Amino acid sequence: MGSYAVYPSLSGRNVFITGGATGIGESLVEAFVRQQARVAFIDLDEDAAQGLQKRLKDENFPEPWFEQCDVRDISALEKCLRKAASDLGPVSVLVNNAGNDERHRADDISVEYWDDRIAVNLRHQFFAAREVARGMKELGGGSIINFGSVQAYLSSPGMSGYAVSKYGVRGVTRTLAREFGKDNIRVNTLVPGWVMTERQKRLWVDEEAEKMIDQVQCLPGRLMPEDVARLVLFLASDDSAMCTAQDFIVDAGWV
Repeated sequence: MGSYAVYPSLSGRNVFITGGATGIGESLVEAFVRQQARVAFIDLDEDAAQGLQKRLKDENFPEPWFEQCDVRDISALEKCLRKAASDLGPVSVLVNNAGNDERHRADDISVEYWDDRIAVNLRHQFFAAREVARGMKELGGGSIINFGSVQAYLSSPGMSGYAVSKYGVRGVTRTLAREFGKDNIRVNTLVPGWVMTERQKRLWVDEEAEKMIDQVQCLPGRLMPEDVARLVLFLASDDSAMCTAQDFIVDAGWV
């Protein structure tokens, strides 16, 4: 990982990250651990999660808390959030990172698949935020960071369920920011562009995609997970104390 700014307010803070085992989530877990935060994360991929725990422990960092969880199961998600709060203390930073941008043609979408896309990419963000807000009130405040996507702003084919879900994140963010603001709980949306995770490179980043990225981005180069993590750290810290109900876009100038 590259170098990061140090945010003193994050030291000792309890952070909960969904989808933390691989990709952007892995970068987030490591970034917060390096800030000396107490990190809890969930994911479906238990092997990858345990590998991340071991790697950080081998690097002499505290081993982050982990539970296997499918965010589509709201009861299980809420149980994990409560368990993390019991084991580490009330969560003061929630990063709703979990999602899946699986491609799908409009003609192939069933009602069941549509509902699943909403469950994977949108629904859990609301229920996780509601759960942690109860503890944040007792703490005197907190930061909730919901993950959107530039796909909510674009006209890309084959992503209807994903784009609709990510556009809906903005509504969750703005309504909860208003409801929770009186308790000093900030709610923002992090909007990444096309981030070069191993999954993206394996499935979709071919020569044609590379040419397209060069054309649409204002900046040269490629967006990496650590570029997203840097903005998340800022939004989690006290340095962003008066930032709420906003979309923060990190996409190299795509939209």
